[in-house]
Amino acid sequence: MDEPVASVQPASGPPRARHLEIWVPLVVVAFDQFTKWLVRTRIPVHASVEVIPNFLDFTHVRNTGAAFGFMNAMNFPGKTIVIAVIAVCALIGVSMYAGTLAREQRAARLGMALIIGGAAGNLIDRIFVGSVVDFVDAYWGTFHFWAFNVADSAITVGVALMILDMIWTGTHASNPS
Repeated sequence: MDEPVASVQPASGPPRARHLEIWVPLVVVAFDQFTKWLVRTRIPVHASVEVIPNFLDFTHVRNTGAAFGFMNAMNFPGKTIVIAVIAVCALIGVSMYAGTLAREQRAARLGMALIIGGAAGNLIDRIFVGSVVDFVDAYWGTFHFWAFNVADSAITVGVALMILDMIWTGTHASNPS
């Protein structure tokens, strides 16, 4: 006599938490803040430590502006607060968008998690230090890229993953499906 096979029923209740969206930003923020702490405590402002000759230095700089030093040279009352408020609004918007991504969109979800972690890491600096610590100084000959940090790298990789996800899935503004 054949015994009936028990069917597997999905668990009732709320859907499982998206661990990717929780752990990746936490790891990014922790690593970002740790590296910035190392730079603040070991390298004086504007001093450099050569890492790879003629290519990469760790140079301690403070960015009081926005991305790529935009508004760095501008000074006005409340500048830090204005930039922090804009960053908080952007972080909220990105987080809301991240919540709309399907579970199957792993590259996009990872990209958004990296962006959120990077934005949060730089926001912590703005709120508690008044500026963002940048220190990775890549250059070739006389060409210097903007100094950046772990949070900036996470944001850049996150944006690249989002673009790749759009290419792979064929989703873009004119074709939202």
